[in-house]
Amino acid sequence: MLLFISNVFAVPQKTKVSLKTTADSSKIVIKHFDQKAINKYSTDEDFNYNGPGTGKPTLWKIFWDWVWDHITRLFRGIPYGGKILEYLLIGGSVAFLAYVIFKSLGLDPIRLWRGEAAKVAVPYSESLEDIHGIDFDAEVEKALTHHNYRLAVRLLYLKCLKQLSDKKLIQWEIDKTNTAYLYELKNGEQRRAFSLLTNRFEYVWYGNFPINQQAFADIDLLFQNFKKQLS
Repeated sequence: MLLFISNVFAVPQKTKVSLKTTADSSKIVIKHFDQKAINKYSTDEDFNYNGPGTGKPTLWKIFWDWVWDHITRLFRGIPYGGKILEYLLIGGSVAFLAYVIFKSLGLDPIRLWRGEAAKVAVPYSESLEDIHGIDFDAEVEKALTHHNYRLAVRLLYLKCLKQLSDKKLIQWEIDKTNTAYLYELKNGEQRRAFSLLTNRFEYVWYGNFPINQQAFADIDLLFQNFKKQLS
């Protein structure tokens, strides 16, 4: 019994580990910078970060340096000239960005700013008598003959409103908006389809969006499919 206890509480002796070191025999190659390359880059304006480069500036840079020098001189003598110049630059940047966005959407921002989109001649008044008295098929054909695809889209939309009125799905009134007619539709599928047609029409007509024959054919197909839903 005493032998067992002594074995349990016995402290193990440390084991000696011999460490062997070896010398690094790899060959060290000392590299030096190419002084000619350093001298070449030091004369390059693009790599000179401590001041004006010693390279010759381009004509384009000379021109813009001249422009900005005259602009800063012009605003230097004006109270708060620096702030005014800053706001003008920000305003010009925003205006340019808006112009790019409008052009990418196919809209003419200059004509919209002048209000010319609202001055487009409307040959048909949206009154109760007109909407039920127009021969839409003949008028659409006439508009297509003259390549007036925007007018043709407008006629298709008016024809669509007449079809909805004939089906008693909307109540035609001269002062109602297109959105008002949209909410009068009880059928969810018809409402979604009519919403798509309304967006296309307003984009083309009120947005003064340029439309070609192919674009009109795509929109015409949407109107034809909507007519089938009403059958």
